[in-house]
Amino acid sequence: MKHPRDKRRDSRPQPPRKGAASASAPVRAREEHRPAPRQETAPEPKSEPRKLVRREGALPAEKLPLILEVSPNDDYALLDSGAGLKLEQYGPYRIVRPEGQAIWQRALPAKEWERADAVFTGDTDEEGLGRWRFPKMPLGETWPMRHDGLHYQGRFTSFRHVGVFPEQATHWDHMARLIVDAKRPVKVLNLFGYTGLASLVAARAGAEVTHVDASKKAIGWARENQEMAGLANKPIRWICEDAMKFVEREERRGSRYDIILFDPPAYGRGPKGEVWQLFESLPAMTDICRSILTPKPLAVVLTAYSIRASFFAIHALMRDTFAGMGGTIESGELVIREKSAGRALSTSLFSRWVAK
Repeated sequence: MKHPRDKRRDSRPQPPRKGAASASAPVRAREEHRPAPRQETAPEPKSEPRKLVRREGALPAEKLPLILEVSPNDDYALLDSGAGLKLEQYGPYRIVRPEGQAIWQRALPAKEWERADAVFTGDTDEEGLGRWRFPKMPLGETWPMRHDGLHYQGRFTSFRHVGVFPEQATHWDHMARLIVDAKRPVKVLNLFGYTGLASLVAARAGAEVTHVDASKKAIGWARENQEMAGLANKPIRWICEDAMKFVEREERRGSRYDIILFDPPAYGRGPKGEVWQLFESLPAMTDICRSILTPKPLAVVLTAYSIRASFFAIHALMRDTFAGMGGTIESGELVIREKSAGRALSTSLFSRWVAK
């Protein structure tokens, strides 16, 4: 499902040549994008709403609240925050962006904020378009970035994003450990995959990856990142499609995955106008994700941004959905630890089922 001007993340950036979400199944990356011959196809029939029935069996164990945090490092640091803004270091650049949850006062003096290389200005509404101001010198639209040795491209978008959500790094590290420790082939499905950092981390760890996003621009950006990261020979299948339609079809095909990541927007539209409403659509997608797991799955990870709910809501959904599966449901918040005063900035809610 596309993060159509993603209302969750002030609209996932639509880079000039990135964007929203959907899913796919792993094949050799270089073979995936051969253009198919044009042919007339009948419109897909509208599928009936999935009939949900509460799962039988004991509920998984639970671990909560779990606070997963990202600390400042050489690749990324939250330098300071406050008064509705955050000052971040992305590689060589200092960036100022709006942050509604930073309702405290800034710890660093004004002169430190004034050293910013880029400042997001204009419409700061979650759904609005804005622009970047470059106080020192004009900067290009893109610049090389890095995460844990993986090179990718940062981009100044009109939706204030830069192509990576650093708070997700804890999920990526956890996933990479699961893949390595499995000591067997692992298939990963990354739904609403955006610019592909999670897919690249999984591929580098040895997994066969299916990356789904409803935005052609996002898929294009992700493929560029694969090249920059030196992972062009890794088995990543890039799929531009509505996430819900993709998982429904995978269920019918009998396709199965060991790890599933899904990071949906609060609201979105797929490439053919499919509508995604988080509270309406999430139960069915979560149920399907359970159905397309392998007999020996490793994990299912759900992240939710900008929703008016407690993590207990998605925790209860995940725990009910994975009844009878054993394992543990771990739920809580993703936070970024600030460098200046050590405060924690909460970015999102998450809930994940872990087999062991």
